[in-house]
Amino acid sequence: MRKLMIPVVVIFIALLLMSLFVVNEGERGIVVRFGRILKDNNTEVARIYEPGLHFKVPLFDRVRTLDARIQTMDDQADRFVTAEKKDVIIDTYVKWRISDFGQYYLTTGGGDKSTAEALLKRKVVDNLRAEIGSKEIKQIVSGPERKVAVEVVDEPAAAAEAVVNEIIAEVAPRKEVEGQRDQIMADVLAETKISAMKDLGVEVVDFRMKKINLPDEISESIYRRMRAERESVARKHRAQGREKAEVIRAQSELEVAKILAEADREARVLRGTADATVAKIYADSFNKDPEFYNFLRSLQAYEKSFSSKSDILIVDPNTEFFKYMKESNGVN
Repeated sequence: MRKLMIPVVVIFIALLLMSLFVVNEGERGIVVRFGRILKDNNTEVARIYEPGLHFKVPLFDRVRTLDARIQTMDDQADRFVTAEKKDVIIDTYVKWRISDFGQYYLTTGGGDKSTAEALLKRKVVDNLRAEIGSKEIKQIVSGPERKVAVEVVDEPAAAAEAVVNEIIAEVAPRKEVEGQRDQIMADVLAETKISAMKDLGVEVVDFRMKKINLPDEISESIYRRMRAERESVARKHRAQGREKAEVIRAQSELEVAKILAEADREARVLRGTADATVAKIYADSFNKDPEFYNFLRSLQAYEKSFSSKSDILIVDPNTEFFKYMKESNGVN
């Protein structure tokens, strides 16, 4: 009897362990019996097992745990066509979580996350494509206008923004329209919420457009225009610098000319004053002693005339020039 008890106890313990299952925090569990999800009594709602320790029927029940946390679907960017038949490349992400675990399990073929995201992405892309197809590029890339307390103008940034706006105007040559980027995201979120909950049992928590790009050929055109605009601004600054340099140089030359002219005028005035003073001194000296003045001037003339030994001077000795050489007292 004791020998039979041991196998019975082992089988009992094994069945007990097979009857227990644990649902971790952040997960929810559903039990599938004979290929069908167990539902609550008298309802068509799947029985959901909260985190903790639970029991099941061994051998017949199979437990499937599903992640109840918020998931992020961040896939590759897609190309969309606007109302002007122009292409834009939009990168998006979606925040979602499972709301109806039973429907989610059945729709995704056993709770496969990749299948769920593929189906959800299709819904998001379809709704976004419908919204983008009815909007212009300016409406897509611009949000609602926001007033700021202080406006700070950054010339390079303003110039670059002007170039981008000009390119967009060429791509979408229509009148000014109000930006509706936020409204587009809100509409896509509302439409996706309804269809995702109905078809997948998934609650879409949030939807955002991370990045909106133009195709490579248009982006390259924008970069070329921005580069040309920067070069134009640089040339303008250089021309203004050269113009200011010429003005400064001309002002400096004018100032130098004024200073030199004033100095020359003062020098001429001083020289004239000195010459007048010298002439006055000579005149005063001549008036005081004319004979001595004549004698002094004759000596200066002798000095200059006979300064070179090689010179030959042919002069009549009886001329007035030799007056003081013939008579030492200077009297005839």
